Amino acid sequence: MPKKSRKNVGLIGLGIIGSRVANGLRQGGFHVYVWNRTPRAAPNFVGSARQVAELCDIIQIFVADAQALFDVLEAFGDSLTPSHVIICNATIGPEATLEAARLVRDRGAQFLDAPFTGSKVAAQDRELVYYVGGEDKAFEAAEPVLKATSKAIVRIGKIGDAATVKVATNMIAAVTVQTLAEAYAIVKDSGIDPRTFSEAIKHSAARSGISDLKLQKILDRDYEPHFSLKHMFKDVQLAIHIANTLDIDLPATTAAAGVMYGGLTKGWADLDFSVLARAYQKEPDALPPASTAPAIPARTEEKPNPEEKAGPTPPASAGAPAPEAPKADTAKAEPPKADPSSAQPPRQEPAKPEAAPEKPVEPAGEKPKSPEPGPANNQAAEHTPFVRLRRWFGTGASN
Repeated sequence: MPKKSRKNVGLIGLGIIGSRVANGLRQGGFHVYVWNRTPRAAPNFVGSARQVAELCDIIQIFVADAQALFDVLEAFGDSLTPSHVIICNATIGPEATLEAARLVRDRGAQFLDAPFTGSKVAAQDRELVYYVGGEDKAFEAAEPVLKATSKAIVRIGKIGDAATVKVATNMIAAVTVQTLAEAYAIVKDSGIDPRTFSEAIKHSAARSGISDLKLQKILDRDYEPHFSLKHMFKDVQLAIHIANTLDIDLPATTAAAGVMYGGLTKGWADLDFSVLARAYQKEPDALPPASTAPAIPARTEEKPNPEEKAGPTPPASAGAPAPEAPKADTAKAEPPKADPSSAQPPRQEPAKPEAAPEKPVEPAGEKPKSPEPGPANNQAAEHTPFVRLRRWFGTGASN
């Protein structure tokens, strides 16, 4: 077995970003030892996560979700020492990040909360931006490794803070791409060349890094994954959950989550999240439309799954296969007649007492629930859009 040295760096997770970061570290002069749950043909691919820890003191982890991160930490076993710095580069939200940090520290090692921004091209060009939370001692040890594949490192604060900021930035990206898709649809269906719209955006205050990256992809109908829809959907769920804990409404983000749900039901999970524009494109090679709308039915009779609660118990995996969406009855039928016993009074003008329909009986303290993804709030976990969406897809993290 090779000897451990200060030039050794471990990397776990050889997806779109991790594989390119590993190449960037090699270009930066490091001896890189890698491991992936699915074996890959890569230089210095070792047999286990534990072996990575035996060879390297600094280890970057690029995995898809909290469950995968906890599996890796468990696989390290007792190989971690006080000289180890574990750098969590996954976007898993603050609660799962804090739990991972606890597990690492309990074994005597150090932990950095270091999610990144930048997609495939940025990773390939060694121009990622790392958001870093954690203690100075751990950061000083890891800084040369992070610098090798980045154009900037932003110190955020304590562990968990960087994870929160990363989720917040992804909220902006998700809603911006959905708005770009809608604006594109208006221009195209008005008979205007969408490329003229692209030129107009270049000279508008509405221009952003996301519009520069994604609008051309939409125009070219090029949805090769740089940041997959399934991963952005997972990050939007994290945002909604954080908002629930803070009693903040996120109407735009929650609406975007509903649209992403529809894209997942159409089989777009592994495409770039700019594929949301495909809903407005009539193309012969488009996937067939889903048989049902992406509404999320309320499931009030179901009790919370203990695995969905934050804490030491590993969360549901983002990589788990998605259960099929509920199918609607395809048989045509007459529109159902209104049932006065279950109708809700209009919000704008409350009905008069003598004409008010009877509301369904609800537990004390709960608000009426909508079958569509609604604004985030502080309801019980089983009624939040985050948890309802997560039940259907099995893509949530520990929080």
